[in-house]
Amino acid sequence: MSNPAHHARAEGHYSVLVVGGGQAGLSVSYHLKQSGIDHLVVEKNTVTHTWREQRWDAFCLVTPNWQCALPGYPYQGDDPHGFMKKDEIIQYLDGFIAHVEAPVLERTEVRRVKQREDGVYTISTSRGDFTADQVVVASGGYHTPIVPRFAERLPAHIGQLQSSAYRNPQSLPEGAVMVVGTGQSGAQIAEDLHLAGRKVVLAVGEAPRCARFYRGRDVVDWLADMQYYDMPVEKHPLREGVRDNTNHYVTGRDGGRDIDLRKFAAEGMELYGRLDDLQDGQFHFSPTLASNLDSADDTYNRINASIDGFIEKHAIDAPAGEPYEPVWRPEQERTTLDVETSGIAAIIWCIGFTPDFSWLDAPVFNGRGYPAHTRGITPIDGLYFVGLPWLHTWGSGRFSGVARDAEFIVRAIREKAKERASLTAAVAA
Repeated sequence: MSNPAHHARAEGHYSVLVVGGGQAGLSVSYHLKQSGIDHLVVEKNTVTHTWREQRWDAFCLVTPNWQCALPGYPYQGDDPHGFMKKDEIIQYLDGFIAHVEAPVLERTEVRRVKQREDGVYTISTSRGDFTADQVVVASGGYHTPIVPRFAERLPAHIGQLQSSAYRNPQSLPEGAVMVVGTGQSGAQIAEDLHLAGRKVVLAVGEAPRCARFYRGRDVVDWLADMQYYDMPVEKHPLREGVRDNTNHYVTGRDGGRDIDLRKFAAEGMELYGRLDDLQDGQFHFSPTLASNLDSADDTYNRINASIDGFIEKHAIDAPAGEPYEPVWRPEQERTTLDVETSGIAAIIWCIGFTPDFSWLDAPVFNGRGYPAHTRGITPIDGLYFVGLPWLHTWGSGRFSGVARDAEFIVRAIREKAKERASLTAAVAA
């Protein structure tokens, strides 16, 4: 496949400039091309960099393949209810890139975006300056990894890495591995290490979990039928607060299964509560292990109960289901662990990322680095966001919902362009 970046001109003015060449930016490009709008997509790395370079070897989707519905390029394989592995995901994205033939400028860092008094945007990059009538930010929301300050006090012999840098158990030094955090990445990396026979110390956070299969179907299939993925953020009980939620942990590995941290503990994994500090050669944990496990299980059972209600309401013939019963409980809360005697040789930080839009010179942020917007349309004329989690729905940050968001934003771009053209014509007259 030819590199789409070769087709972009690296200079001049565009009707639209898209920052970010991931699936969100390319989805916007697809709809811009469909609308005949000239544009440029600027990508800091390469268009599949995140998937190639920031995923571990055994990575796979946690949602079934049928949810891969990028614009004009739905999943067409023979396993719609399976879970693509890393290489298959990249192959799917490469096919989408070839399908879109987007005008992408790769390996180009955007350093500043600012709107002039005349409404035109100036975009300063590592390869020169551009101007554009409108700008779409499609660079995601996971930019700067979160690392606690006390990590600086770790002994030099203990390796540290982010979840995005983890590849496989063999790449880590011999000895125990501490995994900090139990969101999707932390839980799956802990499982990857556990299956390889590594000693794992897991600091369990507050992430919820869900079943992989329930009452004869994938839970995602049930939730899709219940229109959970189509629920707009303003109708969610938490409203915009849902954007701060951690995703449920589950896996698509080996055809899909639950991730049960209690089962791992029964098999020898060492579980602790939230990691809070490192002092005097001791790791210090909050006494939250039992409550965090219970909370995750409560969410698991609550989701299943909502499926029960849906099945009953619609008189669906489905196998019976039972609530989850814990297979292990901590006898006591262990709140300290000696650094040296623990044998820990590496720590993998899996506690999330913060957004970094410092290059965007616009009064559009809420004080915590998140942009103010309504379905991706900001209060700033001609400035849009696509690809953020819960931008509009649960599917917004996923393969399943980004196409709808991109189409909506391009529709707004078209209307704005028409509005400006009418004003220009009126002034000229």
